[in-house]
Amino acid sequence: MATEVVTSGNKTEENIVCYSPSMITTNGVWQGENPLDYALPLFLLQLTLVVVFTRILVFMLKPFRQPRVIAEILGGVILGPSVLGRSKKFTDTVFPLRSVMVLETMANIGLLYFVFLVGVEMDIAVIRRTGKRAIPIALAGMVVPFLIGISFSFMLHRSAHDTKQGTFVLFLGVALSVTAFPVLARILAELKLINSEIGRIAMSAALINDIFAWVLLAFAIAFSENKNMALTSVWVLLSSAAFVVFCIIIIRPLIGWMIKRTPEGESISEFFICIILSGVMISGFITDAIGMHSIFGAFIFGLVIPNGPLGLTLNEKLEDFISGILLPLFFAISGLKTEINAIDGVGSWAILALVIVLACVGKIAGTVIVTLYYRTPIHEGITLGLLMNAKGLIEMIVINIGKDQKVIDQKSFAIMVVAVVLMTAIIIPFVTLIYKPARKFAPYKRRTVQSTKPDSEFRVLTCIHTPRNVPTIINLLEASCPTKKSPICIYVLHLVELTGRSSAMLIVHNTRKSGRPALNRTQAQSDHIINAFENFEQHVGSVSVQPLTAISPYSTMHEDICTVAEDKRVAFLIIPFHKQLTVDGGMEITNPNFRTINQNVLANAPCSVGILVDRGLSGSTRLAANQVSHHVAVLFFGGPDDREALSYGLRMREHPGINLTVMRFLPGVPAHEEARSGSRRSNMNDPNVLTIVTDDDKEKQLDEDYVNAFRLRTANDDSVVYIEKVVNHGEETVAAIRTIDQSHDLFIVGRGQGTISPLTAGLTDWSECPELGAIGDLLASSDNAAIVSVLVVQQYVGMGHGDHILIPDSPGQQLHEHFNFGYTNNRTQIRGQPPQCHTQP
Repeated sequence: MATEVVTSGNKTEENIVCYSPSMITTNGVWQGENPLDYALPLFLLQLTLVVVFTRILVFMLKPFRQPRVIAEILGGVILGPSVLGRSKKFTDTVFPLRSVMVLETMANIGLLYFVFLVGVEMDIAVIRRTGKRAIPIALAGMVVPFLIGISFSFMLHRSAHDTKQGTFVLFLGVALSVTAFPVLARILAELKLINSEIGRIAMSAALINDIFAWVLLAFAIAFSENKNMALTSVWVLLSSAAFVVFCIIIIRPLIGWMIKRTPEGESISEFFICIILSGVMISGFITDAIGMHSIFGAFIFGLVIPNGPLGLTLNEKLEDFISGILLPLFFAISGLKTEINAIDGVGSWAILALVIVLACVGKIAGTVIVTLYYRTPIHEGITLGLLMNAKGLIEMIVINIGKDQKVIDQKSFAIMVVAVVLMTAIIIPFVTLIYKPARKFAPYKRRTVQSTKPDSEFRVLTCIHTPRNVPTIINLLEASCPTKKSPICIYVLHLVELTGRSSAMLIVHNTRKSGRPALNRTQAQSDHIINAFENFEQHVGSVSVQPLTAISPYSTMHEDICTVAEDKRVAFLIIPFHKQLTVDGGMEITNPNFRTINQNVLANAPCSVGILVDRGLSGSTRLAANQVSHHVAVLFFGGPDDREALSYGLRMREHPGINLTVMRFLPGVPAHEEARSGSRRSNMNDPNVLTIVTDDDKEKQLDEDYVNAFRLRTANDDSVVYIEKVVNHGEETVAAIRTIDQSHDLFIVGRGQGTISPLTAGLTDWSECPELGAIGDLLASSDNAAIVSVLVVQQYVGMGHGDHILIPDSPGQQLHEHFNFGYTNNRTQIRGQPPQCHTQP
């Protein structure tokens, strides 16, 4: 038998509830028993309802780009007395009084371990590394809302006469002044600000804010659990400080000893993991026993665990289950305690509106004052203030503890829950409205390999999904001949899907120094990628590497890629193919979303694009410490994409370890005549077909001039072999390709968009991946006997608003520019249209 404060219908009362130890599991419906009369089946139903409602709301709010915490809180409110709980039958059946103890116990266990993970992931050392602005912004963003909380406490405190004003002030002030770091990180990623200057400041300030919040929460708990607020509160604080010291002096070295006992490269033993997980509960028990809340012990215990493989292992074992299943129970409990009807009358709603407005304004005002001191534009200061209003778990913990300790009454609790939801929900719409960063990208001309001068810097953006993409891309870049005359600047963009997991947010490189242990698998992958490219930079001369991270949903990831490409003014963008090589030499899909990203990048890229079909480029012989030996083949059919492919081959040919074979395919007389007649027929029969207008004769002349200039330049180069093949149709083309020497490591081909050639007729009918073009798809196919990597190249065409159609003045001018191989594209394409097209003579 137990006495509890529980929710009944629309009222919160003190009730005596009886529990029967034998009423745990049912004997089954076939014996006439109702499963909902027993504790375990009822808990399983409650847990299922909470998770299902939360997931449905997450899905519904996804178009509005709202963080998951909003859906979790709303899910609890819907299940509580404000909506479904208004029905007494629903409440008595699904959330009866006798079930509340089990539900709250499980919710608190979930909360205990989630807070432990928050401590594991938190890096206190970040405070020492933050810029000068982050700490003042964090403090100003806390002090002003705290003062506003004090003023509101006098209005809201009238009904809570049992508690001293000071305790109420502390709880309300903390709840209004705190910024939720994980929620803010998710919002910044949604707004694509996570790598911006304002995003970096906001992340650093929020982390500092979070650490201060835990200290204030400790004081709030100490005072709330001891109504005399005298000697007992002092003992609670001293005991808590002793516990913190014990964790630092005894527990941290003990865990360090466990890590040392684990051989390098091996996972930590299950025995040690069990000890640590038990330690979470022991820490919770100790802090609860000394008068502090159990979550404080779990948080401190998590905080003393060293960053590295141990934290990564704990994260992987716990996070999905805790944050996906048990944590929503905590928000459901909060919702079951929330009675929106308690906010009755115009006066109460006016107080709610005033709390939200003034709390937001307080954060913004405090932040703007500091940013103006640092001469930051006022609209950026307002944006930063809005971002710092993100609320989440710790705010809900504060007001829940306050309610449990009877510091906060039902009405104040409901007002604070609604305030947390609304203050977080308005951030994305308002920031989108206020903060519109001016595009700082000046127009640039060198958007293609062909237009990049031989004596200038060659800028490349390479996209990486997993560390598996790295070796071949590094070998390709090394073979691209970086020299002092023409160095290569490589921007490495690690692509990370934006998920609901808070840990994925912490991989941002600017919040920590390179070389520090990773906090999760995503960050570990990112570190491996960066280390590989930094090692490449150190061992190969004339190469500079800049690592970047794009965290966004797959649906908008191409926007991040294209924005970085334009921001960094790159000439060539390399993206991995969506299939990878299997052990038996076949190709399997790694992730279908990667294909969509590639297609979107091809349609929107501000520079030339290369899709790399990775079948290994590392099995080559080394000539010297920093030189490789590769056999590269360029297949040339004609058109802008093929000229771009040949330009890349020309650059690679400068490398002393590269042997280049250029095979040019020429149409025979029958194929030439068929192309002419076919083009005329299609123009007459289907005038509405999308056309990419090219002057056929001019294109041929450009091809001829370009190839002739290439041959002239490489005439005395023994490492270059030039072959011409005359073919009449697709079958002869395939046969000719299969005659190429099997010793090649890499094929470079043009995508061939915008041109139709009789030489590839029929090949597109059976294409698995049309985005590679007819020849690229043929070479990348699993049916292809040769297991060779393929680089499919698409030359940049002027697309989008404000771009001019680029037409060369004369072939002579193009050749003068590009040997310097500069070339300005002469084809235009309607953006967003499908690739179906024909040529006009």
